[in-house]
Amino acid sequence: MRRMTATFAALRKSRRVSQLELSLRAGVSQRHLSCIETGRARAGRETLIALLDALGATLEERNQALLAAGYAPAHAERALDAPEMAPVRAALGQLLHAHDQTPALVLDGEYNVVMTNAGLARLLALLGLPAEAMPGRPLNLLRIVFAPDGLRALCINEAELCGEMWARASREAEHLPRLRALLDELRATLQPWGRIEPGGLPVLALRLRATDGRTLSFFSAFTSFGTPLDITLASLKVEHLFPADEATRAALAGAGGVASD
Repeated sequence: MRRMTATFAALRKSRRVSQLELSLRAGVSQRHLSCIETGRARAGRETLIALLDALGATLEERNQALLAAGYAPAHAERALDAPEMAPVRAALGQLLHAHDQTPALVLDGEYNVVMTNAGLARLLALLGLPAEAMPGRPLNLLRIVFAPDGLRALCINEAELCGEMWARASREAEHLPRLRALLDELRATLQPWGRIEPGGLPVLALRLRATDGRTLSFFSAFTSFGTPLDITLASLKVEHLFPADEATRAALAGAGGVASD
């Protein structure tokens, strides 16, 4: 019981939600909620799930809270290569390869690179970074970008891009302990990025320096699965890097002879 009360109270406070606000959201009296958090009452499974729903808890946080309360977890965490995940792999492959001219990759919750397409191989070749030269396995996008000699060294708008990427990962890490540990590891090598004035595009642009001196400009779009019921599936996102100008589109088309992994 003590473990459950500590887990749930920490989750509520991490969301910066008061007991009164949570009680109103979940339809549970504040007195009963207080008793649950102090261990004087045990939340039933349905009540606990209602409270977790009201907090917007991640699937992993829901499982942790349910286990701490003595209940079976509600969500599985299947490996992506499990047989029952075949439809998911097929959907990801379709998203990646439908437009192979557009660099795309699949990331998990810790920014590990799970899948890539031919467009990404072409981009890496233009940057002089063949995939086999990337450090470590599995490949991790944060390590690739934020390592001292990483991709940020080729980024013309380094402060703008890295500041936004770090801020986004930091927000996600509030609820993902493994991602938080990775950011803590990388933080020592980083300089602080202050507020950056946005550019002319309505989206954040990624401007990279190719080996031939050309500037390659992209903007990104993310796709994720709606209403996922599996922890692995909930963590996955597909990032497409769309060319922001005709010169970049032409450069990718000209690199079409490069093969994918």
